Amino acid sequence: MTGAIAELLDSSRLLLDLQQANEIAQDFSGHVEPEIISRITTNGLVERFNSAFARIWLLEADNTTLRLVASSGLYTRTDGSFARVPMGAYKVGKIAQNRVVFLSNNLPAETWVKDREWAIANQIRGFAGFPLIVGDRVIGVLATFSQTALAPEFLEVLQVLCTTVAVALETALKYQRIITNQSTIVNKQPPLSDQLAALLKPVRLTLIGTERSLALSHTYIFLRVCEVLSQIECRQCRLIYDEEAVILEAIAVIPNLSLDQQTDWLRSQFGIVSFMASCLGGQLQSEPGSNQKVLQVLIRLPYARVMLGTRLSIQCRLAVLQLAFTHLAYTAGLQVDEHFQDDSLILTDDIEQIQANRRVIWIKQGNASIPKGVRAWVDLSISPNQLKEIVEKVERGEIPAETEKSDEILLSEREREILGLLVQGLRDRDVANRLIISESTVKFHLNNVLTKLKARTRYQALYYAISQGLI
Repeated sequence: MTGAIAELLDSSRLLLDLQQANEIAQDFSGHVEPEIISRITTNGLVERFNSAFARIWLLEADNTTLRLVASSGLYTRTDGSFARVPMGAYKVGKIAQNRVVFLSNNLPAETWVKDREWAIANQIRGFAGFPLIVGDRVIGVLATFSQTALAPEFLEVLQVLCTTVAVALETALKYQRIITNQSTIVNKQPPLSDQLAALLKPVRLTLIGTERSLALSHTYIFLRVCEVLSQIECRQCRLIYDEEAVILEAIAVIPNLSLDQQTDWLRSQFGIVSFMASCLGGQLQSEPGSNQKVLQVLIRLPYARVMLGTRLSIQCRLAVLQLAFTHLAYTAGLQVDEHFQDDSLILTDDIEQIQANRRVIWIKQGNASIPKGVRAWVDLSISPNQLKEIVEKVERGEIPAETEKSDEILLSEREREILGLLVQGLRDRDVANRLIISESTVKFHLNNVLTKLKARTRYQALYYAISQGLI
């Protein structure tokens, strides 16, 4: 009986710890700054798990150094002796290099500890280190120090937390790179042909038509595609300005891969950019030529439309929401204003956008409350037609009725398992291999998930599942 009670208590404690880890993850929802997400995580470990102190390092762009971005508890500074740790150096560097999870409950006795007197003086006994991994890449390390012994089960809690943190940090880092690239474009402001020619040297770029000033999103798409072309053997490239659209045509030598590998490579290089192009009413085609050795790329983007009537500006803090709602808006036939103006109708998840003189449609996430001052609210379960109806009602000064909410959504254990692996960055084929099922079975389950969540894309399904606590 005593053993059964102890086992029950252990299970209850594990469930409580997992719930607290989930609460930490909920705290950084809506943030897109890597440093803030990291600090919320380390603060949570100190406050909810009584860690003496906790730290997160992120891998620098050169993949040789880990940079300390957050420190909570006994030490909050990030500019000390461990501000930068080379890959493979000390225990933190070894965790990143070897992708090894580590736990010790006798820290002063560990041979790798740099300052044993410090550990003894501060009564530091437990240490747990976990690599932050997305797909097959390490992006950082989380470490927590404790004055009490850490149970081995605590590693399960850390694994759940680190999986969520790693995905959030990877999204934030990508968003940060996009913003940096966009800022660079804005600051330089040379003609698009000059920027493409610089990227594609020594390929000769052919310019047809008179260049026009393009929206920032248009410029970013062309630059991203040409960055890919610059990394392979591009043979020919033409930039065409016609009456309705700007077009780029390119021919390059495709990497020496099998047909399946070519498909995966094209998806990895052009998938997100193709989605962004479709959001702008354009298209990106990238496919091998008839002999499978030549890659043909075609981008066609219509010029930004002159805004008449309602101006809908989408201003999301989360990159995944920005992409999802931009796509929904274009699918609904709404005119998206890329250049924010005072009379624009704003679709946002950013609390700072709510001001007395602005008309705001709020993007509701999970069970979070709706802030005061908004005209209406939507979430990712909304259809394009419903979004259009709400926008038109707000424009006319009407207050739309609340969007009807569906009954409780139940996902099967297998569906949750597949979504959990997709969140980690795995592809369908990798998921199939991990679960020892066929790739077609993975796609079958994903189609069921899209139907249950009323999602049009995987972006919507994954975000909705995470925000609703379904995975």
